[in-house]
Amino acid sequence: MTAPLPSTGLREVRIGHHALAAILGVPAEARGLVIFAHGSGSGRLSPRNNYVAARLRDDGLATLLLDLLTPEEEHDRRNVFDIALLANRLRLAADWARDHPETSDLRPCYFGASTGAGAALRAAAEDPRIAAIVSRGGRPDLAGVDVLPLVLAPTLLVVGELDGIVIDLNAAAYDVLTCEKEMAIVPGAGHLFEEPGTLDQVVTLASLWFRHHLGEAR
Repeated sequence: MTAPLPSTGLREVRIGHHALAAILGVPAEARGLVIFAHGSGSGRLSPRNNYVAARLRDDGLATLLLDLLTPEEEHDRRNVFDIALLANRLRLAADWARDHPETSDLRPCYFGASTGAGAALRAAAEDPRIAAIVSRGGRPDLAGVDVLPLVLAPTLLVVGELDGIVIDLNAAAYDVLTCEKEMAIVPGAGHLFEEPGTLDQVVTLASLWFRHHLGEAR
């Protein structure tokens, strides 16, 4: 099920038997598909992630922003932090993309923020389909120390310089990851990358990482 959004080139789609609401954008000659894993109860309408998605589409990457929980599930705050549940929904999204005509030829990547980063890494464990992962101010540690070594996809952890405890948590997760990996600290950025220019730095880092691992030279 798809429905066009007026004057945007985007489509509203429904994913899986839960009919999860999502927004799909596929630019001409897209190089790959970035599936967004929102954090802390955020969803497909997240302003920051929609900004990132628009910029990635400008760079030739398709994007899928979806609600990982149904409206009913969102009423139970425990679901927001159920990393296994969220990871399962991301796998469902990757399965849907494999079978959807507009995305079936596009290799999927994950872009995770906050708790969504942990879900993205857990979803990617032992899944060779996933081309790359980027975490923005994420909690990769929530994937679990037993799961992180199973991640195959090249992973970039991006953290704000002012986000002290999250830097430590990312560094600990980085040490456990065995895939190709990098960690980038954005100067002057806090947890939400609200400071002028900091989110643009995240976009640049993410776009380069995704496009490189989808086969485009740096």
